[in-house]
Amino acid sequence: MDYKSEMKTLREQLNQAGYRYYVLDDPTMDDYEYDRLLRRLEELEAAHPEEITPDSPTQRVGGAALESFAQVEHPVPLESLQDVFSPDEVEEFARRMEEALAAPAYSVEPKVDGLSVALEYRDGVFIRGATRGDGRVGEDVTENLRTIKSIPMTLPDRLPRLIVRGEVFMPKNVFHKLNRRREENGEALFANPRNAAAGSLRQLDPKICARRLLDIRVFNLQLAEGKSFSSHGETLDYMESQGFQTIPRKILSGAAEVNAEIVRLGESREELPFDMDGAVVKVNALADRGVVGSTAKCPRWAIAYKYPPERKPSRVLDIVVQVGRTGVLTPKVVVEPVRLAGTTVTNATLHNQDFIDEKDIRIGDTVVLQKAGEIIPEVVEVLKELRPEGTTPYHLPDVCPVCGAAVVRDEDGAALRCTGAECPAQLHRNLTHFASRDAMDIDGMGPAVMRQLIDRGLVRTPADLYFLTEEELADLERMGKKSARNAVAAIAASKERGLERLLYALGIRQVGQKAGKILAARFGSFDALALATEEELTDIDDVGGITAAYIREWLESPQSRHLISRLKEAGVSMEAARQSAGEQFKGMTFVLTGALERFTRDEAAALIEARGGKASGSVSKKTTYVVAGENAGSKLRKANELGVPVLTEDEFANMLEG
Repeated sequence: MDYKSEMKTLREQLNQAGYRYYVLDDPTMDDYEYDRLLRRLEELEAAHPEEITPDSPTQRVGGAALESFAQVEHPVPLESLQDVFSPDEVEEFARRMEEALAAPAYSVEPKVDGLSVALEYRDGVFIRGATRGDGRVGEDVTENLRTIKSIPMTLPDRLPRLIVRGEVFMPKNVFHKLNRRREENGEALFANPRNAAAGSLRQLDPKICARRLLDIRVFNLQLAEGKSFSSHGETLDYMESQGFQTIPRKILSGAAEVNAEIVRLGESREELPFDMDGAVVKVNALADRGVVGSTAKCPRWAIAYKYPPERKPSRVLDIVVQVGRTGVLTPKVVVEPVRLAGTTVTNATLHNQDFIDEKDIRIGDTVVLQKAGEIIPEVVEVLKELRPEGTTPYHLPDVCPVCGAAVVRDEDGAALRCTGAECPAQLHRNLTHFASRDAMDIDGMGPAVMRQLIDRGLVRTPADLYFLTEEELADLERMGKKSARNAVAAIAASKERGLERLLYALGIRQVGQKAGKILAARFGSFDALALATEEELTDIDDVGGITAAYIREWLESPQSRHLISRLKEAGVSMEAARQSAGEQFKGMTFVLTGALERFTRDEAAALIEARGGKASGSVSKKTTYVVAGENAGSKLRKANELGVPVLTEDEFANMLEG
């Protein structure tokens, strides 16, 4: 078999396997075999890039980051629906339809709480996807939509043009995992799956979108050149035959049946993989829709029933505090179990001290709970008339409940954060950051290995990494003797990374890579930095008062001193690395834009800074050069408008070589 035939066969096998897995939920190929075939296809595409096709499963991982989204005009407007809030309003809608039409039937469907998009196909090939926008003009999010595995890249029917409308959503199980990870990292939680889906789909970097594992349900056929249908149900059946996952629906008659189905959907919403913010009622016959028509804003032949939020009281049994991976203290209220929106609720987030103070939540209070966005339990109000005597206002602790280190408020005044450099709650994050490429760059010591080291009690601080033996590492899962030997060598090599990387690796608040370089250049050694006062620190360019205070707090912490002592004992260099490529770019400011082939942006920026220059993120009149790679966008346009010289990547490489 020649390579073209093999690539075609592999694409067909993998796409069919993906369809069975992601659309039909009926896998026919195990993960190992799928990965083996995918790797073979990747090898062939690397050798023959001219043979890569849009429907290749390799194209779903996300391409180069975009600088902005282009606008797309919808050939068929994506209309919104009129909301109704009671069974009486549903009956009124049915009465209007029955006055205008002869025995109309209705399709009743769950309303997915996500982001509406239009998918366009030409000759059966997916060419473009756009958000709803204002209904007439949306944003081109094609590259992000390609990462959604349930969107077919090619269709069995090769219609000249086909446009379908669907709702992109984040599955509930993915949403809960994402929020748990964000909570552990001290990041703001997404309020509901819709916010998470919308934020993911509008990421300029498709790789981020790919990691969010979005899904889609198609609910309307916008345009099908060369094909005709008589009913909405027929269009949904046809879209299913083309490989789309469609919205579940029932075709019913009369207001009584419709209202009964709305109630049933509301009661069974927990069984659905997506969050549901209502039920949609549509006239089924397409000819009937043409009779009743549309208003300027929405069709007359459809409505969206909105369920009222369910609220229930419960008694506060306790308030507990968790410490996330970034040290943020998160209070939760423990309540008597209560059934709410289909699940049993036993606790709810209290966000921070300001939230507790605003609502005056106390242990023993009776509070009213609801699910924010039908997902996250939250306290709506305190029923103060039911408050028992003797309750007292609640205050978060002044020290970390895990390690006992001092707690400080964030500069915005919202969150409290543990300052302990060796806090067990932050250990996994601290270790992973310490070993990361831009920090101490310890190859082979990723998050999974760090988790095993913690679980086995082999490390309690980053300094413990330097005392690990080959035998201890070889005993870990998927490690082995050779990998253990390489890991020990990588750990030893990291001792000579220099002060600037060490300062970044230590995770001192607001001390990133840039600040690490500046501090290392200014003080030359850790011991000299440890003697610096806040005033001396703030005298340094780019080190403000808040950063200086964070540095001094970290340096004075007993846990920090113990960590530094252990690192010194291990032989980790505390001196600034004396490396420079000269000052040929001194006084110059570069802006990097587009996709570079020879360097990553971080590598190019490091090369500029090593030669005395500055790498900036925005173009201005003070910019010396703009380095433009493939698909350069708004920054290149602005450079041309301001008359800033533009370099190709080759010209930039020549400058580096002098």
